Amino acid sequence: MAQHSAHKPAHHLAVFPGSFDPITFGHLDVIARGRRLFDELVVAVGRNPGKAELFTPDERVSTIRKLCDEMIAKEPEGATVRVESFTGLTVDFATQLGATALLRGIRNLSDLQYEVQQAVTNREVAKLETAFVVAGQSFAYTSSSLIKQLTALGRDLDEALKPMVPAVVIEALKAKKAEGHPALTRLVGGELMRDDS
Repeated sequence: MAQHSAHKPAHHLAVFPGSFDPITFGHLDVIARGRRLFDELVVAVGRNPGKAELFTPDERVSTIRKLCDEMIAKEPEGATVRVESFTGLTVDFATQLGATALLRGIRNLSDLQYEVQQAVTNREVAKLETAFVVAGQSFAYTSSSLIKQLTALGRDLDEALKPMVPAVVIEALKAKKAEGHPALTRLVGGELMRDDS
Protein backbone atom coordinates (compact mmCIF):
# COMPACT_ATOMS: atom_id res chain seq x y z
CA MET A 1 0.00 0.00 0.00
CA ALA A 2 1.34 3.44 -0.96
CA GLN A 3 2.53 5.70 1.84
CA HIS A 4 1.43 9.31 1.66
CA SER A 5 3.62 12.10 3.00
CA ALA A 6 2.30 13.82 6.11
CA HIS A 7 4.10 17.03 5.14
CA LYS A 8 2.08 20.21 5.15
CA PRO A 9 1.34 21.29 1.55
CA ALA A 10 3.31 24.29 0.29
CA HIS A 11 1.72 27.73 0.50
CA HIS A 12 1.70 29.11 -3.02
CA LEU A 13 2.03 32.88 -3.03
CA ALA A 14 2.04 34.81 -6.31
CA VAL A 15 3.02 38.41 -6.95
CA PHE A 16 1.14 40.38 -9.62
CA PRO A 17 3.38 43.38 -10.35
CA GLY A 18 2.56 46.50 -12.33
CA SER A 19 2.34 50.25 -12.23
CA PHE A 20 -1.50 50.15 -12.24
CA ASP A 21 -1.61 53.84 -13.16
CA PRO A 22 -4.59 53.49 -13.23
CA ILE A 23 -5.91 49.99 -12.57
CA THR A 24 -8.19 48.65 -15.32
CA PHE A 25 -10.84 45.96 -15.68
CA GLY A 26 -8.11 43.92 -17.40
CA HIS A 27 -5.94 44.07 -14.27
CA LEU A 28 -8.92 43.11 -12.10
CA ASP A 29 -9.61 40.16 -14.41
CA VAL A 30 -6.04 38.91 -13.86
CA ILE A 31 -6.45 39.31 -10.08
CA ALA A 32 -9.73 37.37 -10.14
CA ARG A 33 -8.14 34.53 -12.12
CA GLY A 34 -5.03 34.54 -9.94
CA ARG A 35 -7.22 34.06 -6.85
CA ARG A 36 -8.30 30.72 -8.31
CA LEU A 37 -4.74 29.55 -8.98
CA PHE A 38 -2.82 30.46 -5.82
CA ASP A 39 -3.25 30.41 -2.04
CA GLU A 40 -2.33 34.08 -1.66
CA LEU A 41 -1.90 36.93 -4.12
CA VAL A 42 0.08 40.13 -3.61
CA VAL A 43 -0.70 42.98 -5.99
CA ALA A 44 2.64 44.79 -6.14
CA VAL A 45 2.34 48.45 -7.09
CA GLY A 46 5.66 49.55 -8.54
CA ARG A 47 7.13 52.60 -10.21
CA ASN A 48 8.23 52.91 -13.81
CA PRO A 49 10.96 55.59 -13.92
CA GLY A 50 10.41 56.01 -17.66
CA LYS A 51 6.82 57.18 -17.26
CA ALA A 52 5.21 60.24 -15.71
CA GLU A 53 2.99 59.10 -12.85
CA LEU A 54 -0.64 60.20 -12.82
CA PHE A 55 -1.59 58.70 -9.44
CA THR A 56 0.73 58.50 -6.44
CA PRO A 57 1.63 55.02 -5.12
CA ASP A 58 -0.59 55.64 -2.06
CA GLU A 59 -3.55 56.61 -4.27
CA ARG A 60 -3.11 53.49 -6.40
CA VAL A 61 -2.76 51.18 -3.39
CA SER A 62 -5.87 52.68 -1.76
CA THR A 63 -7.99 52.31 -4.92
CA ILE A 64 -6.82 48.73 -5.62
CA ARG A 65 -7.50 47.68 -2.01
CA LYS A 66 -11.04 49.05 -2.24
CA LEU A 67 -11.69 47.22 -5.52
CA CYS A 68 -10.15 43.97 -4.26
CA ASP A 69 -12.24 44.14 -1.08
CA GLU A 70 -15.36 44.47 -3.26
CA MET A 71 -14.23 41.52 -5.40
CA ILE A 72 -13.64 39.30 -2.37
CA ALA A 73 -16.99 40.28 -0.83
CA LYS A 74 -18.73 39.16 -4.05
CA GLU A 75 -16.63 36.01 -4.44
CA PRO A 76 -15.27 34.93 -1.02
CA GLU A 77 -13.88 31.64 -2.34
CA GLY A 78 -10.33 32.04 -3.57
CA ALA A 79 -7.02 33.41 -2.43
CA THR A 80 -6.58 36.30 -0.07
CA VAL A 81 -5.25 39.46 -1.73
CA ARG A 82 -2.75 41.94 -0.30
CA VAL A 83 -1.86 45.20 -2.01
CA GLU A 84 1.59 46.67 -1.39
CA SER A 85 3.78 49.29 -3.03
CA PHE A 86 7.46 48.67 -3.64
CA THR A 87 10.54 50.23 -5.18
CA GLY A 88 13.42 48.48 -6.90
CA LEU A 89 13.38 45.23 -8.82
CA THR A 90 10.22 43.13 -8.95
CA VAL A 91 12.17 39.89 -8.50
CA ASP A 92 13.83 41.21 -5.33
CA PHE A 93 10.47 42.20 -3.86
CA ALA A 94 8.91 38.85 -4.80
CA THR A 95 11.85 36.93 -3.33
CA GLN A 96 11.59 38.87 -0.05
CA LEU A 97 7.93 37.83 0.18
CA GLY A 98 8.78 34.18 -0.49
CA ALA A 99 6.74 34.13 -3.68
CA THR A 100 6.26 30.92 -5.64
CA ALA A 101 5.65 32.78 -8.91
CA LEU A 102 4.99 36.05 -10.66
CA LEU A 103 1.53 36.40 -12.18
CA ARG A 104 1.25 38.20 -15.51
CA GLY A 105 -1.63 38.94 -17.88
CA ILE A 106 -1.21 38.50 -21.63
CA ARG A 107 -3.35 40.70 -23.86
CA ASN A 108 -1.88 40.02 -27.29
CA LEU A 109 1.10 38.58 -29.19
CA SER A 110 3.39 41.55 -28.54
CA ASP A 111 2.74 41.15 -24.79
CA LEU A 112 3.56 37.45 -25.08
CA GLN A 113 6.91 38.04 -26.77
CA TYR A 114 8.00 40.59 -24.15
CA GLU A 115 6.68 38.61 -21.17
CA VAL A 116 8.32 35.33 -22.24
CA GLN A 117 11.71 37.09 -22.43
CA GLN A 118 11.14 38.54 -18.96
CA ALA A 119 10.01 35.15 -17.61
CA VAL A 120 13.16 33.43 -18.85
CA THR A 121 15.33 36.15 -17.30
CA ASN A 122 13.48 35.97 -13.96
CA ARG A 123 13.84 32.19 -13.84
CA GLU A 124 17.56 32.36 -14.61
CA VAL A 125 18.36 35.27 -12.31
CA ALA A 126 16.00 34.68 -9.37
CA LYS A 127 14.78 31.07 -9.82
CA LEU A 128 11.29 32.59 -9.97
CA GLU A 129 8.64 31.09 -12.24
CA THR A 130 6.02 33.13 -14.11
CA ALA A 131 2.38 32.12 -14.50
CA PHE A 132 0.51 33.65 -17.44
CA VAL A 133 -3.23 34.20 -17.78
CA VAL A 134 -4.70 35.29 -21.10
CA ALA A 135 -6.89 38.37 -20.90
CA GLY A 136 -10.51 38.22 -21.98
CA GLN A 137 -11.15 39.41 -25.52
CA SER A 138 -12.72 42.66 -24.32
CA PHE A 139 -9.44 43.60 -22.54
CA ALA A 140 -7.07 42.76 -25.41
CA TYR A 141 -6.29 46.38 -26.27
CA THR A 142 -6.96 48.15 -22.98
CA SER A 143 -3.92 49.77 -21.41
CA SER A 144 -3.25 52.37 -18.75
CA SER A 145 -1.60 54.57 -21.38
CA LEU A 146 -4.67 54.48 -23.62
CA ILE A 147 -6.84 55.41 -20.65
CA LYS A 148 -4.62 58.41 -19.90
CA GLN A 149 -4.84 59.52 -23.53
CA LEU A 150 -8.63 59.24 -23.55
CA THR A 151 -8.77 61.16 -20.26
CA ALA A 152 -6.54 63.94 -21.56
CA LEU A 153 -8.22 64.31 -24.94
CA GLY A 154 -11.79 63.10 -24.41
CA ARG A 155 -14.86 65.06 -23.42
CA ASP A 156 -17.36 62.46 -22.21
CA LEU A 157 -15.15 60.41 -19.90
CA ASP A 158 -18.01 58.37 -18.46
CA GLU A 159 -18.92 57.05 -21.92
CA ALA A 160 -15.35 56.60 -23.17
CA LEU A 161 -13.93 54.91 -20.07
CA LYS A 162 -16.90 52.90 -18.79
CA PRO A 163 -15.84 49.66 -20.61
CA MET A 164 -12.26 49.96 -19.37
CA VAL A 165 -12.16 51.04 -15.72
CA PRO A 166 -14.44 50.96 -12.64
CA ALA A 167 -16.52 54.02 -11.73
CA VAL A 168 -14.22 54.93 -8.80
CA VAL A 169 -11.31 55.21 -11.25
CA ILE A 170 -13.32 57.34 -13.69
CA GLU A 171 -14.09 59.79 -10.89
CA ALA A 172 -10.43 59.92 -9.88
CA LEU A 173 -9.41 60.52 -13.51
CA LYS A 174 -11.92 63.37 -13.80
CA ALA A 175 -10.41 64.96 -10.68
CA LYS A 176 -6.87 64.68 -12.10
CA LYS A 177 -8.03 66.26 -15.35
CA ALA A 178 -9.81 69.10 -13.52
CA GLU A 179 -6.66 69.93 -11.56
CA GLY A 180 -4.59 70.00 -14.78
CA HIS A 181 -2.23 67.19 -13.80
CA PRO A 182 1.06 67.44 -15.80
CA ALA A 183 0.87 63.79 -16.93
CA LEU A 184 -2.36 64.67 -18.75
CA THR A 185 -1.50 68.16 -19.97
CA ARG A 186 1.61 66.73 -21.69
CA LEU A 187 -0.65 64.42 -23.69
CA VAL A 188 -2.85 67.31 -24.77
CA GLY A 189 0.34 68.90 -26.10
CA GLY A 190 0.94 65.86 -28.27
CA GLU A 191 3.44 63.95 -26.14
CA LEU A 192 1.97 60.45 -26.31
CA MET A 193 2.97 57.85 -23.78
CA ARG A 194 4.19 54.32 -24.44
CA ASP A 195 1.80 51.44 -23.86
CA ASP A 196 1.98 49.66 -20.49
CA SER A 197 0.38 46.80 -18.66
